[in-house]
Amino acid sequence: MNFSPAPAPAGEAAGALGGLDERSGRPARIGALMAALLVACFAFQLNASMLSPALSDMATSLHTSSVSIGNTQTAFFTSAAVFSLFLPRLGDLIGRRRVLVGMLALMVIGCVISALAGNVPVLFVGRVLQGISGPTVPLCLIMLRNEVREPKLYGTLLGVITAVNGGIAGIDSVAGGSLTDNFGFGAVFWTMAAVAAIGAVLVATLTRESRAAAGTTRMDWLGTLFLAVSVGTLLLAFDEAGKLGSANWAYVAVMAVIAVVSFALFWRNEGRAAHPLAALHHLKRRATWSLLTCTLLTMTGVFAIMNGLVPAFAQDAHAGLGMSATGSAWWTLTPYALAGFAMGPLAGRAAATWGYGRVLRVGLIGSVVSVAILAATIHLDSRAWLLIGSLLVGITYAGIGNIILNGLGIVLSPDDNPGFLPGLNAGAFNLGAGISFVILDAVQNATKPSSASSTTGYSSAMIAGLVLILLALAVSFLIPKPVKAEAKA
Repeated sequence: MNFSPAPAPAGEAAGALGGLDERSGRPARIGALMAALLVACFAFQLNASMLSPALSDMATSLHTSSVSIGNTQTAFFTSAAVFSLFLPRLGDLIGRRRVLVGMLALMVIGCVISALAGNVPVLFVGRVLQGISGPTVPLCLIMLRNEVREPKLYGTLLGVITAVNGGIAGIDSVAGGSLTDNFGFGAVFWTMAAVAAIGAVLVATLTRESRAAAGTTRMDWLGTLFLAVSVGTLLLAFDEAGKLGSANWAYVAVMAVIAVVSFALFWRNEGRAAHPLAALHHLKRRATWSLLTCTLLTMTGVFAIMNGLVPAFAQDAHAGLGMSATGSAWWTLTPYALAGFAMGPLAGRAAATWGYGRVLRVGLIGSVVSVAILAATIHLDSRAWLLIGSLLVGITYAGIGNIILNGLGIVLSPDDNPGFLPGLNAGAFNLGAGISFVILDAVQNATKPSSASSTTGYSSAMIAGLVLILLALAVSFLIPKPVKAEAKA
């Protein structure tokens, strides 16, 4: 079914949405637009989740260690975080469709290189190229916002698109395991490449080009360089620090110093640049720093729980349930992703009618309760409680918190720089994901008793995550109300 928004005066569309359409005179085909954007988001999500079951086979096939393969994963997420910072802004200037198609094309190339990789360095290059697709979801949401002006419809469709970011109903991980078992890890990359190629064709043919409102025409490449170096080195510092006892702390210190100095140079440049990547008055807005802080704290508190602690506990033969990798996915990740996938459109609709802030706080409070249930029942070694906890986190975080945080990055972005906040928010998501493993793993290792059958380490790490989510809840009260994105009574 195709939805066509009512036509708006030329100036109104640009003012309300912060964008200028290159229109052909025909009404927007929202059904076709959604199909193209969803496939693009599918392609990115496969890069992030489909490979998890194949990591062990990759280490074996490439005759290397799990640490080396883990480094290629770090390269992907670091690349995603860095490119998320500025590609949405570049899309404002040269065309969002053009940038999204280019990202998907580079993703295809990266997937092909990874599929053919015979050693870790080649795989590393492929994963970095795949990471360029990092801001796929924010760009898709901006393009959708440019076409859909009615708050309730936009909120619903936003939920549909963003729900994919929590996992494609759990199918991606299961399919990745099946492809690896039957054809090897290369088949996973070929599948990713095929989906990305289809996405590029659909975006190129079914969407319309749009840019930001007339004005700025130049990209602040110097500011982009400083910010990219700052975020990239910070992620590398946290990744190394996560090794704890075996970490090279001199390397951590050097990366941290480079990150601080680069950010100081970025801030200085933005105050002087004629066309800054992020003007200082935008960076100082409460809408900017409160949202980025809330996103960072939420991701740090939740991500490693559902993507590390819970699956690890399910597979732990001593302290946990001793499941296989596939069994663990079916009992934890699949229900988590399914719940988030089902809840996403409802959360987006509710945000437009009841308020983004209220719905976000419902999601964060629910996440606190869900994580508390997991921490309190983990010693029972119960599959039922593990399933219930995974479902609840899927509903409250993947289906509500994640949806609304992504949406707020779009609806709170300034009209004169619509790609600014979505890009920084995507960077906060990726930074939080990396820091989450460092902090929660450190707590787990620090509180793990000598008995291999004790669950104390797992529960302590979950409590640490719970505290971080509570801090995110407190910060959420500082996020301004996005008046234009909410339906009037």
